[in-house]
Parts: sequence; structure tokens; C-alpha cells
Amino acid sequence: MAAVRDYDDIPGTYVFDGRRAQQGYHLNMFCMSLNAAANRERFQADEPAYLDGYDLTPQQRQAVLDRDWLGLLQLGGNIYYTFKLAALDGLSMQDIGGAMSGISGGEFTQMMIDGGRPVDGNRRVGESRPGQTS
Repeated sequence: MAAVRDYDDIPGTYVFDGRRAQQGYHLNMFCMSLNAAANRERFQADEPAYLDGYDLTPQQRQAVLDRDWLGLLQLGGNIYYTFKLAALDGLSMQDIGGAMSGISGGEFTQMMIDGGRPVDGNRRVGESRPGQTS
């Protein structure tokens, strides 16, 4: 069993640490392969066949095919590597942030311009919200 890290109890946080790097190695190698134009063309021509060349878990494979951006991070994807897939689809980092937040890319951009996400809520599991008593 993997050691518990102090950031493991922050809801919605997927730190790309050694554990995630190991978990997502093949997923990230697939994403890095998209640096080459020939590989991008091969992937776009037949995504499932191209993915056969990588030792992805079934969940990672499905997350790629579904463009499940949050799922890719949860499954060990590095945001900088998975963004190569998003860029191939013509998406911006704001589009991806919005998709992960359940809002449009434009709404995400405006939220960031307005100061970011609200700070209300739990910051760690077990931490009380402002104004709450434990």
C-alpha cells in the first residue's frame, strides 16, 4: 500500500507525484508521441488502433477516447502532456479548465479574471468550512 501524502486529503487535487508518474507512464508516453506530426496524423486516422501501441489500462484508454480531461489526470496523466491531446483537438487550457469544472471555456476564463474559484468549502477532508464549528 502506498504511503499517505499530506495532500491526499485535499478534494479535487491530483498532484503529479512519483506515484502518479508511475501510474500514468504509458498514458503520458502516448501523449508525448503527439509531438510528432506523423503520429498525430496516425492517431487522427484511427484512434483505437493507434492506442493499441501503448500499454494503457482500459480506463486510461477510454479516458483518451472520451476526452475525459479530469479522468486523465486522475489516471496519472500530467496536465502538460495531456494538453498535447487537447491542442490536437483545437482546445485551449481554458477550455480544459472549464470542462473539468463543468462550465464553458469562456466562463472559466471569466472566473479566473474575476479572481478564481470561491474559497468557500473544505480545503482538506475533515476541515470545517468558514463559519462552521467542528
